[in-house]
Amino acid sequence: MSGELPPAEGREVTLLADPEPRPIFTPVISVDDHLIEPPDLFEGRLPSRLAERAPRVVEDADGRQAWVYEGRTYPNVGLNAVAGRPRDSWSMDPARFDEMRPGCYEIEARVADMDLGGIWASLCFPSLVAGFCGAVFSGSDDPDLGLACVRAWNDWHIEVWAGSHPERIIPLQLPWLVDPALAADEVISNAERGFRAVSFPEFPAQLHLPSIFTGYWDPFFAACAETQTVVCLHTGASAWAPLPSPDPPFELLPTLFPVNALVAAAEWLWSGVALRFEGLRVALSEGGIGWVPMLLDRVDYVLQHSASGTDSRAWPSDMLPSEVLKRNFWFCSIDDPSVIDLRYRIGVENIMLECDYPHADSSWPDTQPLLASRLGALPPDEVRAMASGNAAGLFRHPLPPSVDWRPASRRTSQPANLPAGEPPRQRTSQTALEARSGMIGPCSQR
Repeated sequence: MSGELPPAEGREVTLLADPEPRPIFTPVISVDDHLIEPPDLFEGRLPSRLAERAPRVVEDADGRQAWVYEGRTYPNVGLNAVAGRPRDSWSMDPARFDEMRPGCYEIEARVADMDLGGIWASLCFPSLVAGFCGAVFSGSDDPDLGLACVRAWNDWHIEVWAGSHPERIIPLQLPWLVDPALAADEVISNAERGFRAVSFPEFPAQLHLPSIFTGYWDPFFAACAETQTVVCLHTGASAWAPLPSPDPPFELLPTLFPVNALVAAAEWLWSGVALRFEGLRVALSEGGIGWVPMLLDRVDYVLQHSASGTDSRAWPSDMLPSEVLKRNFWFCSIDDPSVIDLRYRIGVENIMLECDYPHADSSWPDTQPLLASRLGALPPDEVRAMASGNAAGLFRHPLPPSVDWRPASRRTSQPANLPAGEPPRQRTSQTALEARSGMIGPCSQR
């Protein structure tokens, strides 16, 4: 890694050996993974007058490494980079780069790890130095420096992280949350560069910004709809969690990730944003799918009951709220075995999968065997749609050239347990996603 920092003396580094390649049950496009920003990300990417104040990695006397930006410290929390480490070594303690699997921060190593786990393509969110939606930079003391950091992060992402293997990484940008008009201009400009998605706070008001009920963000949403840029709402991007007690155990936080997504989807739905911008595409990231059937039922019931009174705002559409939810929103699952039987209520075309590499919740390197155990009895076309076809259509990303695209060194000798009826070089056919509402044309089959 360019700019790599040397290992610290006296600190034990424990990394497991490379896992054996997993047999491919079905190609996967993971719509929620993460990258750990490498120490050299900002080098040469800021204007010369700001370069001295760019985020940088420092090391303290105890050998701990952390990012420093505008005098504040942002450690690489250990649970954000546990891929390839023994479970008994996982902790919230800050992690050094030499204590991480290189796939966390090096693109060539990441693609190799994707191959080992049977992941064809990946959408990668940032880590703590930027915040999941760039909120750290948008909240900068110096807005000029903050905007320069957002642009530098986006430049690095499109040029290095996604640009090195454009068929394997779906380009995701950070927004400039200070000015929605400028943010809209950036989305339009970035769409021309190949960006397919933008990470946006699920609850802007929690970042002391105008809420989505105000109309303040409409220029930004209009640009996203115009350019078909998917608005990704990642759980935790707004630094809010549904924790009513002041002293919860750690386990409660990840347990309630789906509650974040439920609240976010309900807010965004009732805000009317998807009614004003019919072509807007919203993806809930790391929120699971277990809550979706309940919300579909509940919003229609509310419209016919509680929302009928004089205190209710009119729902300005002939469409039911559930219909708008299924038209404009997509959901991703890492492992929701109890809800698979409700996939038709959710909409098979609305479900995508995630791996969450390299976080503690990740299914890597066993994503493929997990999917085989959970989805093996389903119709093959539904498996392919949820595993890759829906994401390919939504993000306009190519599907793999074959069921197992990997070089020989990254394949397994074990037989692949393919969904019945899928020939060796067949690509996913047009999914129901591409046909619905005329919103999305056929996904690329390059």
